[in-house]
Amino acid sequence: MDALANTWWAWAAFALVLAILEVLAPGFVLLGFAIGAALVSLLVWLNVGLSLIWLSLVFAVASLVAWLVLRSVFQLKTGQVRTFDEDINS
Repeated sequence: MDALANTWWAWAAFALVLAILEVLAPGFVLLGFAIGAALVSLLVWLNVGLSLIWLSLVFAVASLVAWLVLRSVFQLKTGQVRTFDEDINS
């Protein structure tokens, strides 16, 4: 398991799967995890030499920070209501 966790392409594939799932189920939840996995993939590719525990911690912290940033950037302003004037099906 540790050998697979230290391969950059496994983390990159994980990030790609999460990004594809985000397209299928939008809401900027899985995108934060995809960004965290991409960051860990970059760290492993750069051969930083972290153990599986540290890689998991970097993944968790980066995912949380990415999710908080995405939420603050794409969140509706206070008091705003999302309305739709046209229906694409009519």
